[in-house]
Amino acid sequence: MENNPLRVSIAGLELPNPTILASGVLGFTAESFNRVAKGGAGAVVSKSIGQEPRVGYPNPTVVQADSGLINAIGLPNPGIDEYAGEIKYAKTVLRIPLIISIFGYTEEEYAAVAEKAVKAGADAVELNVSCPHVRFTGSEIGQNPKILSQVIEKVKATINKPVIVKLTPNVADIALTAKAAVEAGADVLTAVNTLKAIAIDPDTTRPILSNIKGGLSGAAIKPVALRCVYDIREELPDVPIIGCGGISDWRDAVEFMLAGASAVQVGTAIAWEDTDIFQNITKGLEIYLRKKHVGSVKEIVNLAHRS
Repeated sequence: MENNPLRVSIAGLELPNPTILASGVLGFTAESFNRVAKGGAGAVVSKSIGQEPRVGYPNPTVVQADSGLINAIGLPNPGIDEYAGEIKYAKTVLRIPLIISIFGYTEEEYAAVAEKAVKAGADAVELNVSCPHVRFTGSEIGQNPKILSQVIEKVKATINKPVIVKLTPNVADIALTAKAAVEAGADVLTAVNTLKAIAIDPDTTRPILSNIKGGLSGAAIKPVALRCVYDIREELPDVPIIGCGGISDWRDAVEFMLAGASAVQVGTAIAWEDTDIFQNITKGLEIYLRKKHVGSVKEIVNLAHRS
């Protein structure tokens, strides 16, 4: 087998490198997945898919903030029955893991969508229990350890593929939420989704987003996301973590790995650097490993926790 210092294995998923397309970005079609793969990503996550089609919110749905974006798109998607065909097609062209992000309003809906996604060919599912701008799903589930546990247990009992849980940072203690998720059966944790935010136009004196509130992503949330990964690792030394939030270059990726992440998701930064960002990050990681005389990226995970 080729000696690849960037290769990682997460809950049985084999990635050629630790960079992953985050959910919500370029994640609906097989063509966009393939474009991201050619850009150098080690895996891709789809946009969130529900049981029924959903239109989402009217414009404006995205506004630029200092060092980031605030979005309230509203989880638009064609529904899992329609999307299953796209999953099947994507599996014929992709050579990297395909992770399907799913959401629901009940534990039964999460399980039903997960089952259909896996039947269509998904290598894993990522539970969106952290969207901050759609009522009765997302963070309203992820902020409640009891409901979160019920959702995870139902999904785990339904499918035989890895279950990744994307956590919300909008809680008092993310380590407690993470512990509840793992105890319920989560195989991997993604930390974190967006921070609840708002933008107001001084000229119109009104909130800019049609939904009023949205989720802040990008470099602005990196210190918070990094702290969340660190806190989870302190509480759960063995669970695989995927870092997410403000990662835009190899230094960011290294910081998240030192804090405890085995891989990182990249989203908002694609808006500025396009899909080349994945290749740029992996090249930087290789140079960093050589300078540190480290043979594998796995060896730098958790180093910030040394006493």
